[in-house]
Amino acid sequence: MSRIILKARDLDGFLTDRDKKHISEMDDMYAKAAPLFDKLSGSEEDKNALIDIYNNLGDRMQEITAEEPGIHVYSFETPREIHGEASRLIAKLRSTRTQQQEFVYYIQRAYELLFNLAVDGANTDKKNYLVVKTPVNIPVQNYAIHKIPDVDDQIENSVMCVMLRGALLPSMIMSKEIQEYSSNGYVPPFALFKISRDDSKKEYNMEYILDLDKSYFDLEMLDGKDLIFADPMNATGGSLVTIVNYLNNQGVKPKSIQFFNVISALKGTLRIIRALEHATVYTLWMDPVLNDKAYILPGLGDAGDRLNGRDADDMPRNIIQLIADYGASITALYRSQVRKIEETVLAVR
Repeated sequence: MSRIILKARDLDGFLTDRDKKHISEMDDMYAKAAPLFDKLSGSEEDKNALIDIYNNLGDRMQEITAEEPGIHVYSFETPREIHGEASRLIAKLRSTRTQQQEFVYYIQRAYELLFNLAVDGANTDKKNYLVVKTPVNIPVQNYAIHKIPDVDDQIENSVMCVMLRGALLPSMIMSKEIQEYSSNGYVPPFALFKISRDDSKKEYNMEYILDLDKSYFDLEMLDGKDLIFADPMNATGGSLVTIVNYLNNQGVKPKSIQFFNVISALKGTLRIIRALEHATVYTLWMDPVLNDKAYILPGLGDAGDRLNGRDADDMPRNIIQLIADYGASITALYRSQVRKIEETVLAVR
């Protein structure tokens, strides 16, 4: 069978009664915001009412996620004085005025923050030292010594797992961060999965389709590894659960699963940590609800299209074409990652 399908009802079966209560609570709270959207150009009273609703949503989601060790939200866990940086960054990514190159820039910044959140969570006192040759050679060749956290054992068992299109560039960014934090310059291998949602469906009957014929991965390379997934948006959690369930059924037993998102919906995040053993979700920002089409609200639109541009319906780009379209500046910055991806696409069959 070349196509694996997971249905939404299978995902909801993992949720506890308490989870469902929290999700329903978010739906009810957010429903009070929608009528105010058309009034934002009106009175200051309406604007303040909307601000109050969003503050209450944020406070409640922070309380809910605080009970879950598998969920880490940057804007909930970092010191309050740096929350403004994340908030401004998310505001730029959400904005309809943010164009593609700007969007790419802000995604890069977002994943740097997310990686730091995960590394800081390692709580290691061990240090490594980087010896750096500088351009200064008068009167002698100069070197600098830089102390960094020793997180080699946390990152050098990792594999980047790419859920194609919108996840490609974020995965390259995360791989680059791992390379920079590794004292050995470790570049994780890549596994590339072609997975999609059936957008003709509603949220309650959504289906997730894993196309094995257009995926590139080595099962032996994945067994016992720390699998890292990076996707700008986590709406339902269905794509991740579909891939990991497939791998488990093939005998692959990951050591851990880490999912890095710029924005996550509460429902999708709860589904993941309930459905997948050893899974941890790191997200920069949490949004409260999904609409009937399983899009995050308030969300930021189609992150894949905003990162990569849209494909022609009759000529979708393959993975190599997508990388080529990033242009010389991006491919030069992530040259080690591009090389790993090319090796995976050309060698795995």
